[in-house]
Amino acid sequence: MSRIHRGDQAFDHDSLYGTEVEMPFSGARSFMRRRQTRDLAGVDYAIMGIPYDLSTSGRPGARLGPDALRRATSQLSWGEVWPWNFDPFDRLAVVDYGDVFYQRGQPQEMLQNAYAQALHVLKAGTRLIGLGGDHLTTYPLLKAHAEVHGPLALIQFDAHRDTMKSSFLDHGSYVRFAMDEGLIDPAKSIQVGIRTFYDLDDPIIVLHRPWVRQHGIAALVAEIERVTDGMPCYLTFDIDCIDPAFAPGTGTPVVDGLLPHEAIDTIRALTNVNIVGMDVVEVAPPYDPTETTALLGASVILEHLCARASLAPENKG
Repeated sequence: MSRIHRGDQAFDHDSLYGTEVEMPFSGARSFMRRRQTRDLAGVDYAIMGIPYDLSTSGRPGARLGPDALRRATSQLSWGEVWPWNFDPFDRLAVVDYGDVFYQRGQPQEMLQNAYAQALHVLKAGTRLIGLGGDHLTTYPLLKAHAEVHGPLALIQFDAHRDTMKSSFLDHGSYVRFAMDEGLIDPAKSIQVGIRTFYDLDDPIIVLHRPWVRQHGIAALVAEIERVTDGMPCYLTFDIDCIDPAFAPGTGTPVVDGLLPHEAIDTIRALTNVNIVGMDVVEVAPPYDPTETTALLGASVILEHLCARASLAPENKG
């Protein structure tokens, strides 16, 4: 293809690898400008959106999160990433797999379709990164990952434990359902940044926000490694784990949260943890006027990909 037709990587890049620099205000806003496709041949990671927020107990808007996260990555797609000093897409083949479709107002259809689509990706040998959506969107992804990998260790960054005892499956009860259904091993799971009251009536290790500030990042990483103990892990990152001074764009903000560098530094350091899947949820663009919440959420995913890519050889396709 002649050069005059190049410049929209999501369609025109001739390899799954590498980055072509584009202006952040133009082109298809796929995640990190990766190819938009349902073809999983040779793909290491697929990015999949779940635009759903019918189970939120606070402000709506997280259904717009996948689009906001994708758009934010146009500010990040420049090739080499600091402080890694490499382009993760020289080492990992990543595609944007699009969104899960469901008819509006049909939560059961969302759960069924998200599970089926995630399972299809995983059975193709591709790892999955989810873009939420409220935190209920993690539940069908956990279900699909547990079917492939067995019971998971959950690593949850959040202001809320989401372990409410309820007969209703929603963004505040999905962890309880996941425990009861054997999708996660609570004794090997850990929650970070919690600062709301919940009964501590289960084996999950809870590190409240003051613990993180008091003990520091190295101790936090060591505790995650100790608790998960080599198990296949699912990392779920609720953006409300971050103090709303830095991440106002979320449905249930809670003051006195983690600082951005505490989260980012931890994600960077989890290279010794067997993370088989992850997501970022609860980004709600209507409350994010400067788009910094979406940028932070997108950066968390990019740092996770860099951490995974640091373990892989360079392959420029």
